[in-house]
Amino acid sequence: MGEVIAVTSGKDGVGKTVIASNLGVVLAQRKHSVVLMDLNVGSRNLDISLGLENRVVYDLVDVVTGGCRIKQAMIRDRRFRDLYLISAPQSRNKAPITEEQLVALCQELKKIFDFIIIDAPAGAGSALKQAVSPADRVVVVTVPEYSAIRDTESINALLEGVGITRRSVVINKIMPELHQTGLVPGPEEIAEILRTPVSGLIPYDQNIHISTNVGIPIATAQESYIAKNLRGIGERIISKIDDLAPDANVQY
Repeated sequence: MGEVIAVTSGKDGVGKTVIASNLGVVLAQRKHSVVLMDLNVGSRNLDISLGLENRVVYDLVDVVTGGCRIKQAMIRDRRFRDLYLISAPQSRNKAPITEEQLVALCQELKKIFDFIIIDAPAGAGSALKQAVSPADRVVVVTVPEYSAIRDTESINALLEGVGITRRSVVINKIMPELHQTGLVPGPEEIAEILRTPVSGLIPYDQNIHISTNVGIPIATAQESYIAKNLRGIGERIISKIDDLAPDANVQY
């Protein structure tokens, strides 16, 4: 049986979708079968991040409401043999998805794929609670800002409330030179505040933004330092060691 990993954040704009798409690429590079599922109904971006926006015909709602078969909604990324996308609807006018439908779909996908990666909505609301209902573990993406850290604390409280104990944090958009001034919280302080295992640290790099806009996940540039860092993050996320220390061997 496969594993469901949900990727979320306390607020928009911290790089949640970038992390989700590149995690899918990293796992596919390791010969795992992966399906990426976008649950941002009405504000999908995972298809753009992967460069697959022109190939979306059916979406997640079509699947759970019987409008199409699961296979029809799965878009294969031609760069990888076993990497697929199930897109969210672009319109909010479609029928709502229930937790029961989502859990049932993920149970079927777990029979086929090694990993189902859910790009979950940001914020500690009902949409996130629904999105993580089938999750075996959750990755929370944050940035070195106190407001983002507070939002992440709210996410952690929600996840703990629904019984998800296997969770970790990825700290994105780190500017080492700014961190060294002491004017923004550093990784050590963030880990201490959140009391949650840290899977990885990602420095700010304009190439990540460029790659997202052109639909080529940065992890495909396998020899770049960013891709190597992302591979290490992927390995820690899927590690079976659930007591990964907050000061784990993460680099940036």
